[in-house]
Amino acid sequence: MKQIQISDKLSISNIVHGMWRLTEWDFTQDQLISFVEKCIEMGIDTFDHADIYGDYMVEEVFGNALGTVPDLNKRIKVITKYGIKLLSENRPDHYIKHYDTSYDHIIWSVDNSLAKLQREQIDILLIHRPDPFSDPSEIARAFSDLRQSGKVQEFGVSNYLPGQFDNLQAHMDFPLVTNQVEISVAALQEFDNGTIDLCQEVGIPPMAWSPLSGGSIFNGETHRFLTIRNVLHKISDEHGVTIDQIMYAWLLKHPANIIPLVGSGKIERVKAAVDSLDIDLTRQQWFELWVASKGENVP
Repeated sequence: MKQIQISDKLSISNIVHGMWRLTEWDFTQDQLISFVEKCIEMGIDTFDHADIYGDYMVEEVFGNALGTVPDLNKRIKVITKYGIKLLSENRPDHYIKHYDTSYDHIIWSVDNSLAKLQREQIDILLIHRPDPFSDPSEIARAFSDLRQSGKVQEFGVSNYLPGQFDNLQAHMDFPLVTNQVEISVAALQEFDNGTIDLCQEVGIPPMAWSPLSGGSIFNGETHRFLTIRNVLHKISDEHGVTIDQIMYAWLLKHPANIIPLVGSGKIERVKAAVDSLDIDLTRQQWFELWVASKGENVP
């Protein structure tokens, strides 16, 4: 599997494994270590987290396992996100779900994540959601201090619109490296709102969360989902693969260097995603899925 060059200092795997459902997989520590080792064998060396995942527990579960094998922990790259404050028994002082991108919270969040993950450095830190109460100069100051301290290597955002991205970037002394957004054959809004265009303009690869549409493609019964699924089956038959692999291949075909996040705890599903790297859709097949999703021909 090829590596995507995120910056002059960092490259990550072309497919990233998302850990947000880790606590639902009921892995033992040994099973989690084995799962990570198998991912690395397939070329996936980058794992996506957020402080809130698993009711604030995923980073700790992951870190407790990987902390027992320091050499393995050093072989992987970690992305994590901050900024959402959930209602949770683990955060009893939160009485309303809200966002916090203040300097103090950013610094605290990184220290907390490093301790839970049992790591000395986070490879990429993302703002999880745009904060309507944010001060971009304060975020930029926190990012600069974290980079200078060596606690975080690179920085990006998640779910940001182009104007929000530009606003933060204007206050930064170094470039943001990605925007993690929802992209799939059933979620085309990032093409329409200018996010993909902006990523190509500034030369950063977008990361695609929910690349399989949250499973809705497989069981959705609306006319749109049925249409997309029928086209997926047609193209999958032409390539002799499964429809989920075509969904990954559709993202990977795009020249923006989209990086899909795989979110399965089943290693065979991860392998299916990796195998999709070998599927080369034609331009017409790519547009077949675009038209099916849009519900109309291109102009």
